[in-house]
Amino acid sequence: MLSRAAHALVPAVGRLSVTCDPGAEFAPGSIIAANHSSLADPAIVMAALHRLGVTPVIMATAGLWHIPLLGRALTREGHVPVHRRDRRAAVALDLAAQALQRGRLVLIYAEGGLPRRKDAADAAPGDFRTGLARLAELTGAPVVPVGQAGARRVTSGGTIKQIAGLVTAPLRRPDLHVHVGAPIVLAGDNTVRTARARTAVTTAWRTAAAHLGDPSALVA
Repeated sequence: MLSRAAHALVPAVGRLSVTCDPGAEFAPGSIIAANHSSLADPAIVMAALHRLGVTPVIMATAGLWHIPLLGRALTREGHVPVHRRDRRAAVALDLAAQALQRGRLVLIYAEGGLPRRKDAADAAPGDFRTGLARLAELTGAPVVPVGQAGARRVTSGGTIKQIAGLVTAPLRRPDLHVHVGAPIVLAGDNTVRTARARTAVTTAWRTAAAHLGDPSALVA
């Protein structure tokens, strides 16, 4: 349901384009790692993946499960709540591992949160937390790096600016781009795995930003 909704709604707020590296594929049981820059980008990434025939399980903040109807839909479709800074955070990795073992694709935002910047500009992904590296080690799953650019043109900044951006987006219809990289297999300790994953996602993001002519892609 969420993938179909994103596929239907995202074209109303922006012009979405999608590209893939040669060799990019979504083998069953793969981890999809994407950069996180805006409240809008999960819908944008899901819409892009829907175009490619992919409907992943999403690891998302547990607060979304408290929203009536949405929480039920998330549970029904097998998405994974993440309790940040909580002992239950480890449970999320177990649930994600089970989904991967069933052949599902799991979408994770390894930065663990949004940047604190108020401007609408894109920037390279921030530091990754270790959850992605631990999930890859636990399951041996390949990681598909995904970079998105333009989401901050839809929503960014404080609450009032976020609402204004979402309301005006259908009139502005900003350009949005998602780029899918070739899968990688992480090796080494958690520090090395995390660094390699961040490099791969940064490379995918840089390609997406360059597609939009964003100068941040040149200086990242």
